[in-house]
Amino acid sequence: MAFLTAIPGNKSLPLPKNVCRTKTASYRNQFNGKIVCMKIQPSKAANTTISQPLIQVQDHLVFPKFNFEEYMAAKANKVNIALDDAVPLQNPIKIHEAMRYSLLAGGKRVRPILCLASCELVGGDDSTAVPMACAVEMIHTMSLIHDDLPCMDDDDFRRGKPTNHKAFGEDTAVLAGDALLSLAFEHAAANTRNADQHGVVQAIVELASAVGSEGLVAGQIVDLCSEGKELSLDELEYIHVHKTSKLLEAAVVCGAIVGGGDGVAVERLRKYARCIGLLFQVVDDILDVTKSSEELGKTAGKDLATGKATYPRLMGIERAEEFARELVAKAVGELSYFDPLRAAPLYHLAGYIASRQN
Repeated sequence: MAFLTAIPGNKSLPLPKNVCRTKTASYRNQFNGKIVCMKIQPSKAANTTISQPLIQVQDHLVFPKFNFEEYMAAKANKVNIALDDAVPLQNPIKIHEAMRYSLLAGGKRVRPILCLASCELVGGDDSTAVPMACAVEMIHTMSLIHDDLPCMDDDDFRRGKPTNHKAFGEDTAVLAGDALLSLAFEHAAANTRNADQHGVVQAIVELASAVGSEGLVAGQIVDLCSEGKELSLDELEYIHVHKTSKLLEAAVVCGAIVGGGDGVAVERLRKYARCIGLLFQVVDDILDVTKSSEELGKTAGKDLATGKATYPRLMGIERAEEFARELVAKAVGELSYFDPLRAAPLYHLAGYIASRQN
């Protein structure tokens, strides 16, 4: 597929050297019992002598030993507190209620946590990246509010609750999304501390590019224009790389930039993020046809009912699952160049995205 050759430096696509198929230390994938074993190479990062033990945390992957659940809970709590502080309930009450309703509705906080993790990976303090992480989540929430509108995907539920326009009306939902988008950039620019100012500007440009007419909006408009049409895999990939992957990529890249990462580190993390961004959508498509609405917290089977192009529809479930495995392998291959202890959260986040159930 075009995506697999679109990333600079990945022109040929054998599995990364740190991924092998052997009888030793092999683990069965949750997808059709396929076996993939991963062995982490010694870190090439400077100033590190840590040799981190490996543990099996997914059926098909072996990652550095790490308390992932504790990490996710701690980082999500940090993000939630910062988001609550960033959008106080103030006048005009209705618009701020609507903004807080969707922004604080829960969710996994994958994007802001990725931002914090990439900042720490390159040696930064996660507090430096909190405003940028909040900005990413504000933009993501905006995209969900707008995506759920009747003129877009027309959904009634999100994260197990009525969508914003069902709770507050379409007019207020549009404005709440607009306000979150504007606040995201204001918040990142005004509150990012202890970071190189040129880097902050660079990160804001990265984030803006991911949202605009060559990013999320591009994916959304092509998706709308493609309804009722037969799409090729390349066309479907374009939609999802832009509609889903670009923002997730920006979360990782922005964290690395404000954390002080050099150009090589930032680009390796970009490649990692591009893979897990598309992986997120592939898994989303699979869950849409294999899980119930109660399990997903949103309407299940909607894409199938409307004849919308998805990876399972174009490739079949088995090939879509195989593609997901390929994306995980490529993502973790980029992390083998970093200290495994510092990279542990990103290894586990890739596995989490691949194996999530909602």
